[in-house]
Amino acid sequence: MLTRRTLLASACSAAASPLLTPVVFAATPGENRLVVIVLRGAMDGIGSVVPYGDNRLPELRPTLATAVGMADLDGFYGLHPHFAGLQPLWQSGELGFVHAVSTPYRDKRSHFDGQDALENGTGAMDGQMTGGRDGWLNRAIARIPGASAETAIAIGQSRLLLMEGGAPVGSWSPATEFALAEDERGLLARLYADDPLFRAAFEGASGFSEMGRAVPRENGRALAEFAVERLNGPARIAAFSLGGWDTHRGQDNAIKNPARQLAEAITTLKAGLGANWERTAVVAVTEFGRTARENGSRGTDHGTGGAMVVAGGALRGSKVHGRWPGLDNLYEDRDLMPTGDLRAWAGYTLHALFGISAVDVEREVFPGVDLREAKGIMA
Repeated sequence: MLTRRTLLASACSAAASPLLTPVVFAATPGENRLVVIVLRGAMDGIGSVVPYGDNRLPELRPTLATAVGMADLDGFYGLHPHFAGLQPLWQSGELGFVHAVSTPYRDKRSHFDGQDALENGTGAMDGQMTGGRDGWLNRAIARIPGASAETAIAIGQSRLLLMEGGAPVGSWSPATEFALAEDERGLLARLYADDPLFRAAFEGASGFSEMGRAVPRENGRALAEFAVERLNGPARIAAFSLGGWDTHRGQDNAIKNPARQLAEAITTLKAGLGANWERTAVVAVTEFGRTARENGSRGTDHGTGGAMVVAGGALRGSKVHGRWPGLDNLYEDRDLMPTGDLRAWAGYTLHALFGISAVDVEREVFPGVDLREAKGIMA
């Protein structure tokens, strides 16, 4: 059987698209709601929320820095056209971003370690997890008075470290198998190309109409629809992941599907939650950013500083938060320099929505974080 780890170790996509994508919930008191979306594979922050006002961008990205179809955000940043589905939310004040952020994890740029560090919430630069090896969202739930588990059914073996730990939570997974990530499909296509039996089986199982041409299987909308169903009921916290962000080659094309899935997930949440959207925060995070320079394959490689996507009526929209470091000040002369701790922005959101004390967030949920830098994120 092809496991999640063996697929990703071979294809270097690092859990970009699990075979079965879980949605995990926790029921809590109160009316505020939180949705955390893990963007697996390392979303390119520079290519998504484009700093077109930085004069060095065309030099570093001669083919990827195009402004054709890009929506201006604030005179310095623009939204990549593949995220056009989110533009109405920016205009209505329900969408924002946090730029030049990262977890404390540095230098190794491993998807596996980076995602573990992201979901565990560790403050260690080497990615070493906290003693409980649990998830930061689970630790947060344990500190919300009256929190209880939401009973659900889990299908498949994939789980979110983000929600693992001592606090009880429920889970659900769709019965439909979704498509592999672009690099996973390419690897297996090459592996099976010369074997008629395996090739035929792969084409049928992976959603290929012919070798190398994928029939898309979207999951962003489906996952969000189920989240809506539960969040309009007793659940107050939901988490799921969207893959496909590992864009080493042909990034302009490769990013289309994951960008569309993210946009569909967020707009589906807004449409389905109705009045509850005004009390909802959506936080989309990724394990690290990508290189400031495009590579020889018109893609980008594993980097450091990246971007968060935030949405919902409970968050301050129509703003790109964070401190822009400039592209003339790269980390190790290759990556966007991080100027903020991703954990602070997620932590302040938890503090504001659910009343978890700042002390608990800074010591237990995200050890060593300083929430003060993120105060401007809430509406």
